[in-house]
Amino acid sequence: MKIVLDTNVLISATLWDNSISHKLLIKLIERNVELFTTLEIINEYKKAVIRDFQYTEEKVNEIIERLLSFMKLIETSSKIELVKEDPDDNKILECAKDSESGYILSYDDHLLKLKEFESIKILRPDDFRLER
Repeated sequence: MKIVLDTNVLISATLWDNSISHKLLIKLIERNVELFTTLEIINEYKKAVIRDFQYTEEKVNEIIERLLSFMKLIETSSKIELVKEDPDDNKILECAKDSESGYILSYDDHLLKLKEFESIKILRPDDFRLER
């Protein structure tokens, strides 16, 4: 199974220990699910955590180092312009397409309203059921 986590899910999973995203991330890691990200997603994560949660760059870099110990960093070649309302969301679609992921886990309404993109299911972490 291959999954892309959007920036908000990464923030929830890494900053709040008892969040649904955090608990799900632990299960995904334990089951060796392939998790994909890009430098663009990581940079957006870093910027948001520093700006919105006043983390130091050093602390955020430590978190990112841990994330990259179990996430696969890929370079995308796809250029998708599907989400017009928030073009930054397209990087999540590009990552999912180029990693051949089956799922995008997101809290973003622009992505969630798509429900599916090129057979990639787009779900809230709350609605995702890990296959046994």
